[in-house]
Amino acid sequence: MPATIYDVAKRARVSIATVSRVLNNSDLVSEKTRERVKKAMEELNYSPNVIASALTKKSILTLGLLIPDIANPFFAELARGVEDASVDFGFNIIICNTDYRSDKETEYIRLLKQKSIDGFIISTAYYNDENVINLIKSNTPLVLMGRDIDRADMPVDVVVSDNVRGGYIATKHLIDLGHKNIACLLGPPQIKVNLEREKGYLKALEETNLKVRPELVAFGEFKVEFGFRKAIEILNSVHKPTAFFAANDLTAIGVIKAARYMGLEVPRDISVVGYDNTMLAEMVDPPLTTINQQMRKMGYMATELLIKRIKGKRSPGQKIVLDVDLVVRRSTGELFNRG
Repeated sequence: MPATIYDVAKRARVSIATVSRVLNNSDLVSEKTRERVKKAMEELNYSPNVIASALTKKSILTLGLLIPDIANPFFAELARGVEDASVDFGFNIIICNTDYRSDKETEYIRLLKQKSIDGFIISTAYYNDENVINLIKSNTPLVLMGRDIDRADMPVDVVVSDNVRGGYIATKHLIDLGHKNIACLLGPPQIKVNLEREKGYLKALEETNLKVRPELVAFGEFKVEFGFRKAIEILNSVHKPTAFFAANDLTAIGVIKAARYMGLEVPRDISVVGYDNTMLAEMVDPPLTTINQQMRKMGYMATELLIKRIKGKRSPGQKIVLDVDLVVRRSTGELFNRG
């Protein structure tokens, strides 16, 4: 039978509270007593049960990470940044995949709270997410990563990219190449980053006095299938675009696939800009021009913010906006070069 905290206390001739203080690195224990407790732990091969210890201490050194789609390389990179920071700070991570479903998000949050985890990193939130609002109201340590909500009255930590600027410089790049009829494919409209990227797209068009065509703007999923299906639909319409701005790399790859299916060549016939700069952007043919997000840095900073709050070193309410930049590859070209 495994040794318990009671066995350690008996062997070290101290109280259970003293053993608990040693486990929590409390300054209230003398060095002599600390060494005696540690020696007892070694002799008994004692391994503390972190879940049970949640009853006697504030932290079990575990965070919950909620992401919508682990198959999307963007979220995989975010998760790697979260893991790197967790290791550096001595924490563990439980990753949950929600598939953009509020019911799955609700259930995962319930399960993780039952395990008494220390805090949440959420990258699934809609702009008025009730799950997030309830966590904030209950004063649960929380950071939103790559997402934001429209509740200025609620203090919440947020780490995001400058999505308005991202949408703007992507569209401006296409305009500078001579394109005037530019389609815009976005993710789910209930996610705030999509509205921000659309805002940047519209700003670039308006600054150059180009006509905004609502029929060239579409919301859908951050998936190859959506980019493929919607691009074919738009390219078969009366308003044939010469370029696409896609709000993530997977959607952009779907556009390239659609162009090839229709006998068009990228970038000779159609220019395509993606968003994220995931590893897929370099692997696709032709290599994808895209907006670079600092994905691992975003994950690392979000985790660091959360852990500092858990340790009582800061209060919630900080918003960190990371810069983005354009990475030009071979999926975009000047309009007059088209055959």
